[in-house]
Amino acid sequence: MKLKVKIIPIKLEHSSIIMNPDDAAELGLIVGDRLKVTYGRRYCIADVQIATGLIEKGELGVCTTVGPCEVELPEGAEVEVTPVAKPSSVDYIRKKLEGEKLSKEELYAIIRDIVVNMLNEVELSAFVMANYLRDVDLDEVEWMTRAMIDTGETLTFEKGIVVDKHSVGGVPGDKTSLLVVPIIAAGGLLIPKTASRAITSASGTADTMEVLANVSLSVDEIKEITERVGGVIAWGGATNIAPADDKIIRVEYPLAIIPKPHLLSSVMAKKGALGAKHVVIDIPVGEGSRIATSEDGRGLANDFSELGRRLGLNVSCVLTYGSQPVGRAIGPALEAREALSALESAKGPKTLIEKSIGIAGVLFEMAGKATRGADYARQILESGKALEKFREIIEAQGGNPDVKSDDIAVGDRTYTVTSNIDGAISRLDNVMIKKVARAAGAPKDKGAGIMLHKKGGQHVKVGDPLFTIYAEKEWKLDRAVELAMREPPVVVSGMILERWPSYKII
Repeated sequence: MKLKVKIIPIKLEHSSIIMNPDDAAELGLIVGDRLKVTYGRRYCIADVQIATGLIEKGELGVCTTVGPCEVELPEGAEVEVTPVAKPSSVDYIRKKLEGEKLSKEELYAIIRDIVVNMLNEVELSAFVMANYLRDVDLDEVEWMTRAMIDTGETLTFEKGIVVDKHSVGGVPGDKTSLLVVPIIAAGGLLIPKTASRAITSASGTADTMEVLANVSLSVDEIKEITERVGGVIAWGGATNIAPADDKIIRVEYPLAIIPKPHLLSSVMAKKGALGAKHVVIDIPVGEGSRIATSEDGRGLANDFSELGRRLGLNVSCVLTYGSQPVGRAIGPALEAREALSALESAKGPKTLIEKSIGIAGVLFEMAGKATRGADYARQILESGKALEKFREIIEAQGGNPDVKSDDIAVGDRTYTVTSNIDGAISRLDNVMIKKVARAAGAPKDKGAGIMLHKKGGQHVKVGDPLFTIYAEKEWKLDRAVELAMREPPVVVSGMILERWPSYKII
């Protein structure tokens, strides 16, 4: 069938075309079926969507043309459309849903079809759920990881020792990469750090670094900057490194799940693609973090280490305290200011300084740079070499190398929550801290977030400040304050925590 292109000014995340119901019926198509659209000698594969009133008979609505090949389809162009059968990878997904083990070839086919948009959202969601509900052994994880690497861009460094670090996440305020990267680079190692933007958190490492410099770098730019100054902090989504991972994450977010096989593959595919030889995986454990117990953390660490061995990577995992935020600042600008201040003074919240030094120290030891890695990392931080290197990185990424922590603007709408009793901080609720910071506008509004004045175990008196909410817009501040009052992110208790059976002392 031949149809004329009608451009619909909508950008969709997934490759889709829109058909008139009569044309779809004539081809025997329903929503979610696939269509091959041929224009000249090129083609793309897209999902079928059906609309009444928007598309006339004989027209083909085009929102995006991303597929196995990119095709520019001009308004009014005549194209040939042909129904396309579902790819074999759909059968492999069904096989996994039934609890069977997939082969290397089957997993490669699934990952390849994810990359070229051959799987629709329902099929991709089924793949996520299959890996969440069914047993997936390390053979399958290894094959999936290798497929993710092979279907994207990779980096090779001719000189230098390449190292990297990654956190499995879940803890607000974790801006340690902004200290670890310059410490490592100042110590003579290469660290091409790619980072994510926030999905459910108040700020991802890429969001925080973006306050100071450009993070949307190509693979070639990442390599050039790393070789020139020793390190980089870039947004992984701007590259084509392990592209299947970003598409899988997009489906995981609304489902609010991260299957363990995908967590392992996601981290290790990106580290392998970047040419890292030594990798530290930070696994925060504790209430409110992604990994609840040390036992679970050790199990995950064993899997990371074994997967690294299979991929030829030297992997070391560190279990870190994850029951409260890292540092006191949560939100892009607030975190950037805290990280830069720590580099300027070599002082700051112990959770930030000690964690950063500890992780950098492990990397130095793994690479044979020092036998007492933490001492070496601390020396680099306290000498000012890490600050000097961070300024080089900022400049290389297009930022102002002379920026000072006090120069970083934060939200000018604020509200400080105070204690209404004498007592001590009995709990910091990581989940609610992230929710309040996001309600205030983070990470989209760079200046929004929370500054904690007190942390776990500290004593407070009536009227002492607990935390301050920052926002750029008044209505977002109101929304965040209302949420914080309804579900307090910082809990103060007296010495009597509970009276049973009748009362609880708040």
